[in-house]
Amino acid sequence: MQKAQYKTRQMQEMLDFMKSVEGEHFTVQDICSHMKEQGVNIGTTTVYRHLDRMVSEGLVAKYVIEGTNSACFEYIGHEHCCENSCYHLKCEQCGKLIHLHCDEVKHFIDHISKEHDFLMNPARTIFYGLCGDCRKA
Repeated sequence: MQKAQYKTRQMQEMLDFMKSVEGEHFTVQDICSHMKEQGVNIGTTTVYRHLDRMVSEGLVAKYVIEGTNSACFEYIGHEHCCENSCYHLKCEQCGKLIHLHCDEVKHFIDHISKEHDFLMNPARTIFYGLCGDCRKA
């Protein structure tokens, strides 16, 4: 028997925040700061617990930031789902994670599949380099 799902005020506030930043990455600290601004008292452990559940339900994607114990998250409980069409760019200087929605990349992925008999996983494919902000600095 599946456990019944319930939504507390805290969970609803988290969902509202995630929907407001749809398509962007956020951290646990971002959620905690938002909740504090909204006057919602929530502990960091509770945020992690809710996020873990949302990740397992497929509402949220979790990206571990290489070289750290940190992670960022993205709300994907909407029509566009990263697992099917979104690749990422990661700045090696500031650590920013950027969505890459680009038809040219799709051609490259098709080439890898056809010519090299290799199927890439978009949810785990990250291209590394320097973002525009870091290149300008």
